[in-house]
Order: sequence, then C-alpha cells, then structure tokens
Amino acid sequence: MKQRPWIIQLPMKVLALNCGSSSIKFVVMNARPGPVDPQPLGRGHIDGIGSSQSVIRLARPQHSLLHEDLVVSDHSEGIRKTFDLLERYEELAPSTIDAVGHRFVHGGDVFTDPIVVNQQIMSTFEDLSELAPLHNPISLKGIRETQAILGERVPMVCIFDTAFHHSMPAVASTYAIPHDLTTRHGIKRYGFHGIAHASLLQGYTAFRGPTHQQDRVIALHLGNGCSITASKGGQSVDTSMGFTPLEGLVMGTRSGDLDPTIVNYLAQKENVSCGEVEDWLNHESGLLGVSGKSSDMRILLRDHDDRATLAINLFCYRAKKYLGAYLAALGGADAIVFGGGIGESSPEIRNRICQNMEWCGLQLDPRKNQDVIDLTPGAAACITSEGVTLPVYVVGADEEMSIAQQTVECLHRSKAK
Repeated sequence: MKQRPWIIQLPMKVLALNCGSSSIKFVVMNARPGPVDPQPLGRGHIDGIGSSQSVIRLARPQHSLLHEDLVVSDHSEGIRKTFDLLERYEELAPSTIDAVGHRFVHGGDVFTDPIVVNQQIMSTFEDLSELAPLHNPISLKGIRETQAILGERVPMVCIFDTAFHHSMPAVASTYAIPHDLTTRHGIKRYGFHGIAHASLLQGYTAFRGPTHQQDRVIALHLGNGCSITASKGGQSVDTSMGFTPLEGLVMGTRSGDLDPTIVNYLAQKENVSCGEVEDWLNHESGLLGVSGKSSDMRILLRDHDDRATLAINLFCYRAKKYLGAYLAALGGADAIVFGGGIGESSPEIRNRICQNMEWCGLQLDPRKNQDVIDLTPGAAACITSEGVTLPVYVVGADEEMSIAQQTVECLHRSKAK
C-alpha cells in the first residue's frame, strides 16, 4: 500500500467546514474517537456570501466575540477569508491543523460512510453534483480551495448528509416508477440534512439520558432548507427530502412537494427548458416565491400583507401535515424535536405548527416556548409542560462538532487498515 503523505496522531486538531448555499460554518477543535469535547478552540461562520454585504464571526473560549463586515463573492473566497481569520490566532493557525472534515450533501448510493478524499473520489463527487445542484458544487469548491491552502500534508474527509438516511426501509426509499428505471439510474429517496438530524438526536439523547436512545423521535430541521425525519432507535425510518433536496417541506427558495407534471407544463407554457423550470423550483419558489418578497422568515413575520401571510401559513401547514404522517408511520412518537435557524429561534412558527394537535398529546407551554429563542450548539430545552404524553424539545444542532468527530473516527479506521 502506498504510504500516505499525512500522519495520524491522537488527539488531532480538526477543522470542520460546513458550506451552505450562502454561508460557511467552521469549528476548530481537538478531537479523538468517541465523544467529542464540547468546548471547541474556535467556532465561527460567514453569512451573506454572494450578497453586497457579508459578515464573519468568531467565538473563542474566554474571549469576546469577533464580528466583522466584509464582502465575500463566492465560497472559494469565503474559504480564503476563513483561513485568513484563523491565521490571526496561534491556537487556530492553519499550520497547526491536522485534518479537515467537509460536509458533502449528496453521496448517492456510492458513499454511505465518511471517506478520505483523493483525486479519484473528487471525480465521482463531480458526477453527483447534478443531484444536489445547490450544494454539491459548493462543497467541491470548499474542498479544492482548502487543499490549495493546506496542501497534501493535511487529509480531507467528507461526511455525507445522505448517509444517515441509508437505514430507511425500501418502503420509504422507493419511488413507484418502473423498477428497471430505478435500478438503471439509481433513482430512490436518499434523504438529506442527515448530519443535522443526527446532531439533533444526539442533543436530545444527551439531554434526556441514555435510556432514551431507543425512542421514536420526529425531528423538524427548519431553516432556509427544511426537512423532517422520523427515527427509531437513532436510525432514520423516513424523511421528507427525496432523490434531491427539492422534495418535501416548503423552504426558503424551494417549492417542496408538487405535482411532477407541473415541470413539463410550465416548460411548454413559458417556452423554456425543463432545467430552467427546475431552477425556478430550487431558487425562486418556497417562501420567496409565494410571498414575492423574501425567503427570510423573520422578514415575513414582521410583514402583514396577504402574500407573506399565505407563505407562512403554507410553510406551517406542510410541516404539520408531515408531522401527522410520521406519527402514523411510527405508530406514535416519544418526542418531537425542533432545530435549525427557524426551528431554534422562532417560537411563533413552533406554535403554529403544533397548534390543534392536542389529539396526540402535543401541547406547548406558551411561556417555555417563548423563552427559547436561541440555543448554543448542542444545548436543549423542553417547551411542553410536565406530564404531557408527547413532549416537544428544541435542540441547538451542532453539525460542525459531528463533522469533526466523524472525521477523526474515519481517519482512525483508515489507519487501522
């Protein structure tokens, strides 16, 4: 076996990079296989990539929060700005980093576990980009730019959002189309946001204790992208996103569920390609398309015009409908968990989704719900009263810590081979 150009020593200083559609989140931490240290050396993010004004923030233990305005045109520049920031601090300096973990959205059927990146794998990643056009190309940019900065001495590991949902049974992952088409083209419901959903479950279990590891949990990850997952014993049973991240809930700019014939119908009526219609469904639909104003739930909640109100109501109605469906699929649930930017910070949206669900034992405590506006990553809070039969929790998702942990475990397994 060819000698790797990098050396594995534990604990490792890991940089976890999570490239979203308009953001980069990052954590630097010392990690080893097993439970992660809840206190990273530094945690930060860049928001507003591609807009006229971006913001970079960095939090370090026992230090004041750094907050700077800047302009970041794309994710390649965002990665460079991230490394420029880390270079300012001795404990975060890029020269001290031993490994980098990257979030990668769509691994298809090929990648169901974290994997160390090489050139052949990068070529396979490119082939998967058409399945997640909003995110996979961005993740590829992040990997390439990080490799250019750090060189071959630092191993790169990819962690896949689809991997968590690999446990879904065939009845949940299969589309009712001709079997030979599904096998020939790899068409199935893959599911996404897997790293986030796994993190929500970890936060829930840590809060409630190890006796709840086998619970039936329905988790709503609500942000610019939204999904809901039904799990049992820590494994995904069903989830709202499917072959691509377009299926399921109403999202910031994605339509979610719709009649598939609409694509060809609009292509004919508007004299455009089906690809252009698909682009509308990914980038110009959802909250933005219905409201005609914004994909930002905070802005819509401050507005009171009819279209903004309809967008919010549609968002909550679709989430409630899926929640009811997954209660049926699981035969009941032991807990409901909210996470993501909207799920963690909007008591009003949580309340709207949970209204009129007393029939299944779900009833929020108004005061507790209102008190949970923002949680630190990994923290959790209960927003129902004592004694309810279906308790509801809010968990601060910590995808970056999960990425760091899985990175070290992947490299440790690779070393053992």
